[in-house]
Amino acid sequence: MGLFQSFDICASGMTAQRFRMDTIAENIANVNTTRTEEGGAYRRKIVTFAEKNLNPTFAQTLNYAQSFKGNGVKVISVTEDYETDMIMEYDPSHPDADENGYVTYPNVNTVTEMTNLIDSSRAYQANVTAFDAVKTMAQQGISIGQG
Repeated sequence: MGLFQSFDICASGMTAQRFRMDTIAENIANVNTTRTEEGGAYRRKIVTFAEKNLNPTFAQTLNYAQSFKGNGVKVISVTEDYETDMIMEYDPSHPDADENGYVTYPNVNTVTEMTNLIDSSRAYQANVTAFDAVKTMAQQGISIGQG
């Protein structure tokens, strides 16, 4: 694995985690949004990652098993959460209340989002640490070559 490939792998992880943090921030910002442009309450968004790989065939995997090198991570999708139920709250005075007086609030749980934010932040920091370690190794290699 080349030196620059290591930098690319760390950078892809940082980019993916930053995107995940942005999506989590969007979820938290819309925790009380009862009406969107599409109509209805805001729906929580989920980011999905995958390895940056061209999905090798089984034969390719066997042939290159010993020389396999990682390629980083990428965001493959941002989907809306249809698994979690929306929150129904009785408030007949709210402008978005239905005929029974219930308002549909987003399926965003602040505790879950903050937990995911901490997880994403720690993953980002792990990538920064790995990037710094590679940078230190590169600097030491250069100093050995100069001496």
